[in-house]
Amino acid sequence: MSAEPARVTQPREAPAEPTESTSDKAMLLFFYSPTSGPSRRMDGLVSWLYVRERKRLRLRMVNVDVCRDIAERFRVATVPTLVLVKGRRVVARLEGKVTGQQIDDAMLPHLRA
Repeated sequence: MSAEPARVTQPREAPAEPTESTSDKAMLLFFYSPTSGPSRRMDGLVSWLYVRERKRLRLRMVNVDVCRDIAERFRVATVPTLVLVKGRRVVARLEGKVTGQQIDDAMLPHLRA
């Protein structure tokens, strides 16, 4: 199994990884635009979080230029935006360029619970 996160490039939901129980994992949606400097700078932070927490976290990278319907569903007005979904509910949200510490502070309490 690859450690690469799924990149949502079509206007549809990305399929769940078939070999693991995904219902127990939180899902981090990273809304980005390839033309956004802050999005590109945050890509490394998000990838680092995924590698560190991949046993408890699924990651979907959503290109807002392609997947506008998903961005609208999650009310994304700015990129980058991080949305953590757990148990079919949004439990954390960060908008704009943030630091690794801010990501940890917002996300980790929900991954440990």
